[in-house]
Amino acid sequence: MSGTRAGSIGHRLGLPTKMGYGLGSVAFGIASQALSTSIISQYLFIVVGVPAVLIGGAIMISQIVDAFVDPLLGQWSDTVRTRWGRRHPFMYASAIPGALAFYALWHPPTAWPLGQLFTYMVVVLVIVRFFNAMYEIPSSALAPELAPGYDDRTSLQAYRFVFGIAGAGVMIALLNGVFLRHDAAHPLGILNRAGYGQWGTIGAISIFVSILLSTLATHRFIPNLSAPPPRKVSLGEIVREIVATLSNRSLLAIVVSGFFSSLGGGVTAAMSPYMNLYFWGLSPQIVGLMTLAGIPATLLGAVLAPMVSRRFDKKPTMMTLFAVAIVTSLIPVGLRLIGMMPPNGAPLLAVILVADSFLGTVLGLMGFIIVSSMIGDVVEDNAVRTGARSEGLLFAANGLIPKLSGGVGAFLGSAIITLVHLPSHAQQGTIPLPMLRELGLIFLPVSGIMSGLAIAVLAPYRIDRATHERNLVTLAGGAG
Repeated sequence: MSGTRAGSIGHRLGLPTKMGYGLGSVAFGIASQALSTSIISQYLFIVVGVPAVLIGGAIMISQIVDAFVDPLLGQWSDTVRTRWGRRHPFMYASAIPGALAFYALWHPPTAWPLGQLFTYMVVVLVIVRFFNAMYEIPSSALAPELAPGYDDRTSLQAYRFVFGIAGAGVMIALLNGVFLRHDAAHPLGILNRAGYGQWGTIGAISIFVSILLSTLATHRFIPNLSAPPPRKVSLGEIVREIVATLSNRSLLAIVVSGFFSSLGGGVTAAMSPYMNLYFWGLSPQIVGLMTLAGIPATLLGAVLAPMVSRRFDKKPTMMTLFAVAIVTSLIPVGLRLIGMMPPNGAPLLAVILVADSFLGTVLGLMGFIIVSSMIGDVVEDNAVRTGARSEGLLFAANGLIPKLSGGVGAFLGSAIITLVHLPSHAQQGTIPLPMLRELGLIFLPVSGIMSGLAIAVLAPYRIDRATHERNLVTLAGGAG
């Protein structure tokens, strides 16, 4: 365990450092929300008029490329040696190009022929995802060293989720409540092309600032972070290390869970803007309010997650939270299909959907905070097995299969929109009721089944508090 000095850092983390570290997730939150299929699909399909199946194809291609690049980035950040350590050079380097790529995403050359526009979107999506990963993977890999304790890292992950979700929530609220607001020139604000471009500019600036400030906040810890011995690694060895990492049973359980979660999430995200706009008949302002409600929900979930996981341990807590979150998220659609929800436009409908969004965010966030902490626990478990700390590779490997399945899910969701013949540029109230019912009948089982499978396959995860503490003792003995 040469160079492993993790364990002395976490006890000296103050609130400013935790907040500074979490601030970087604003960049990830904004980029992830924008790339989550719903917003980019909404813009390209409803506003620009790109066929839904081509949008899904562009997203799928970019996610597949990203899935194969991420493990290489993670492994590279595990083994590189610089005077600024392993992680910070990547984080600093991602700030400017990441912001510029995000800006380009929302200023496409819409006058280009469809084929050229498709190529442009694929290239820009790949670049945005690459630099997003160049920051996020090394930044995530810092967490196990900054907070080696079983409960401490759950608390640190809470800061990441608070800033990530709150930052994305504020941006989505701005998009829907400010840039896509109704006015005389835009009776349906969601069709305001210029508004998306203005929003993209603000997003690009926010990404640059959050990355830079967060990286600076942890810069002083560089001398105390692990410094592995230099070694030359061939491509074959990289592949073998990735395979060895994936053979960890606990990590494999999380990865397979992520596969089903991302597959269902990709389909759901592709359908969500149409569900909100047409199935529920919501205005952009109500959608923005639902997103804005996620900010206090995020704060509540971040406070509760460490407390509950400390009381009941991580795995059972996380599985229970996700199960309840699934049920609450599906109830409104199910009730609408059997005619037990208020009609579109009724004030009570908006209240119910905002409340449901708030509860779902609290439960889901608590689960995701705990899952991220569980991935951190795999770091020491894997280090005991292999003799090397591979935080970057582990966090990247965790996202490998889910990104592949998420891309496939986005394509399938877009294909479903095409299959039901949902028209582009459609005004609210013009979609036939049978078509809306068909959307709901597809949304409900896809979301429920995939989410249920994602919970079930987590059963083999085996790292609890006692296991983690034994791993720390073993690694401390080896370092000594």
